[in-house]
Amino acid sequence: MTYVTTPLQTRVRRTVVTVGSFVAATAVLTGPALADVPEGWSDPAEMSWGHLLVLIVAIPVALAIVISLLAALPGLVKGEGITGGHAGGQWLGGPRKGTAELAAPDSETSEAGGASARW
Repeated sequence: MTYVTTPLQTRVRRTVVTVGSFVAATAVLTGPALADVPEGWSDPAEMSWGHLLVLIVAIPVALAIVISLLAALPGLVKGEGITGGHAGGQWLGGPRKGTAELAAPDSETSEAGGASARW
C-alpha cells in the first residue's frame, strides 16, 4: 500500500484540471470555425498558396525595404552613404581624441582607469 503525499495530490489535481480545461476550450472554440457561410454572404473563392505568400511575405518585405530607404535617403542625399559618414563606431559623450585623453590610474587607491572589481 502506497501513500500519496499532499504535494503529489495537488500536482495531479492541477494537471487534470489543466488538461481538462484545454480539452473543453478546444471543443468549444472549434465549433464556430467549422460553421458554414451564412446564407446572405457570398461564398469566397479559395486562396492560392502564391497569393497567400504574397500577402504574408512579399508585402511586408517590400514595406520594410521602402521604409529603410526612406530612412537612409537624407544621408544618401548628403553623400554620407548608409554608414552615416564615419567609418568606425562613435563614442557619444566621450573624449574627442579617443582613449588617449582618459586618465590612467596613478596609484593603487586611484579611482581612474576603469572598473575596480570592488564592492
